[in-house]
Amino acid sequence: MAPPRGQIRPARYLLAFVVILLGIYSLVFFTGDRKPVPELGIDLQGGTRVTLTARTPSGEPPTDESLQQAREIIEQRVNGLGVSGSEVTIDGTNLVITVPGKDGEQAKRLGQTAELNLRKVSQVVPVSALQGNQPGQGNQPGQGDQSGQGDQSGQGADSSGSEEQQSSGTTPQWAAAPAQQPSDQQRPDGQSQSGGGDQQNGDQQDSESQTRAERIQQAKQLRQSEEPAMQRQALLTLDCDAPDPLRGNADPKLPLVTCGDDGQRKYILEPVLIPGTQISDATSSPPGQRKAEWTVNLEFKNQGTKTWADFTSQNVGEQVAFVLDNQVVSAPSINSAIVGGNTSIEGSFNQETANNLANTLKYGALPLAFDQSTAETVSPTLGVASLQAALLAGGIGLILVAVYCLFYYRLLGLLTILSLVLSGAVVYGVLVLFGRWIGFTLDLPGMAGFIIAIGITADSFIVFFERLKDEIREGRTFRSAVPRSWARARRTILSADAVSFLAAGVLYLLAVGQVKGFAFTLGMSTVLDLIVVFLVTHPLVALASRSKFLSRPGLTGLGAVQRMGERARAQRKGVNRQQSASNGTPKEA
Repeated sequence: MAPPRGQIRPARYLLAFVVILLGIYSLVFFTGDRKPVPELGIDLQGGTRVTLTARTPSGEPPTDESLQQAREIIEQRVNGLGVSGSEVTIDGTNLVITVPGKDGEQAKRLGQTAELNLRKVSQVVPVSALQGNQPGQGNQPGQGDQSGQGDQSGQGADSSGSEEQQSSGTTPQWAAAPAQQPSDQQRPDGQSQSGGGDQQNGDQQDSESQTRAERIQQAKQLRQSEEPAMQRQALLTLDCDAPDPLRGNADPKLPLVTCGDDGQRKYILEPVLIPGTQISDATSSPPGQRKAEWTVNLEFKNQGTKTWADFTSQNVGEQVAFVLDNQVVSAPSINSAIVGGNTSIEGSFNQETANNLANTLKYGALPLAFDQSTAETVSPTLGVASLQAALLAGGIGLILVAVYCLFYYRLLGLLTILSLVLSGAVVYGVLVLFGRWIGFTLDLPGMAGFIIAIGITADSFIVFFERLKDEIREGRTFRSAVPRSWARARRTILSADAVSFLAAGVLYLLAVGQVKGFAFTLGMSTVLDLIVVFLVTHPLVALASRSKFLSRPGLTGLGAVQRMGERARAQRKGVNRQQSASNGTPKEA
């Protein structure tokens, strides 16, 4: 049997809320491999904050567009690493990466330019052959010392990636000859190696006064020269342990003299064969039967596939170098033509380094080169104190709301407190799930949003209860006043919450940094407020109005209002009798 018009079935609404609550906590406790606690931000659990300073080849400040593009790429790298709660913001010409928890080492690597290019190897010489003019095993063009580099294991290769080819060449005569001290302009790092005394100090001061653009230009003149004599001089003077001024600034159309990532070999490389922009995907691959270490698999775009197929078919037996940020990470020999558009990078990778490199290459190179200026660790001690202070503030606010409601509404105040507790249970479960699903982390601004939401939720109850009092003042009973007051209060609650949600949404879209956390929690609490008011508060009030015991004026706190309603009803009855008497006519006989 359907309920009277305006009446509801409270049990159905309450059952729907119980089902929702059970569903949320079933996901919390029976899904995922983490503890049922929300993810905390850096200001609550500590973490790492890395500042990256952008540098350009000209030495001028970077453009806003390049900074924004770099920020977006680093954000994609962070998301690809699964680092939840991280934040990448622009601060002047710097990028600030904030990573909560214990992922600080990963954060320090996120500023890697990740400019991967493929270049043909013209010559490779072991560093030991250049130190002290001791004979070593160098190679003439086309040969090459491949110890530790591995063979190309791409699609179509005809030999195992674990085989090593030993070079039969000897150290070039120029490498065994006494090395000449280069001038300041010939040094690849732009620094002097002059004799001691005042001259050395003066040279150091001159070097410090040089601009970054001048150092980059000097390195290009020496290390990207097409003259064999300059290339040999660059091999002799290049310091593999010093910072590389050409990182992110090398000209792809010119040759390059550079080092291997292990610092044991120096290379003369031809101009770029395939740029990193031709990589469509990159994945890591674990060791297998034909390979002993982790590798990074690359998939080329259409143009890169064609270039790679033509090059490998015409250069069987030659070496090709995978150059990442001007360092050779792998220089295998080509065993056969590779026409499938897939290849792999082999090197001294473990699972972590292979995953990081694949993730970095997948989202492309940064448009700028960055230097890590600071990397500070935020102590969790301060975060714990901040969390305790936020919880204390929230608890005080909740107690004040509870005391006010109990004093002013009595039974209805108890229903308000119960609704707030159930609302808190829903919010907690949703926070845990959002932390797992979308990487949401709770920070101090988010806590502030929840504290404000307590007032918004209590305001919805007050609107309903005051409408209920208005109906009783007009002479209606508690039971008949509930559906009429709810119909009017519902529109007000929906309008108020809609305004709050829109404000939170606009703030989330326009804000940056931690303000987004405040806007997100405020908007989420507003939506959950509607669920609690519609499925809990209104049904509980309706149940109380139908109980003789719970609807007693002394228990509900509505005694004074009901007396005013009774006087209003008596006045209306008296007025009606007077109108009936004045409008009445004598009966005909």
